[in-house]
Amino acid sequence: MVHLVYCDNVGKKGEKVLDKIMNGKKTMIVRGAAGRKIPHSRVFEQETLYFMEKGSALITAKATVKHVENYVKLSEEEIVKILEMHQDQLNLTDKQKARWHKKCLCLVEFTAVESIEPLVFEHQKNMDDWLILEKIEDVTAGTSIPYDYEKSRF
Repeated sequence: MVHLVYCDNVGKKGEKVLDKIMNGKKTMIVRGAAGRKIPHSRVFEQETLYFMEKGSALITAKATVKHVENYVKLSEEEIVKILEMHQDQLNLTDKQKARWHKKCLCLVEFTAVESIEPLVFEHQKNMDDWLILEKIEDVTAGTSIPYDYEKSRF
């Protein structure tokens, strides 16, 4: 499987999430929720991550999943400890720490980040900020297919 990850396009001092990924300041991403939610337990080592900025229609980078950690039913103290333990890789702002302060966390470390020839993303209704796909062409202009949430079910 491949994964399409939406990156926030705002950050303090104008530094965007995708910029941090491209310049090597961010080597891990986090997703969290009150309960298990995509991509929790659905992303694996050696799979490919594709990145795009929210509000953009272009997929501009990719990387390879190096390591994944999934957590459930975390206490308040455990959430803080886990985010702090990985802060060097996550490079989160205080606002992002608050956003991802959730009982279920999925931490995805990646490597081999590279820019790609931009692919035009064909947005569909009801898409989340993380999509699990058979291939990236399933969501690119000219080759897209209706998004199938079966791949995203637990």
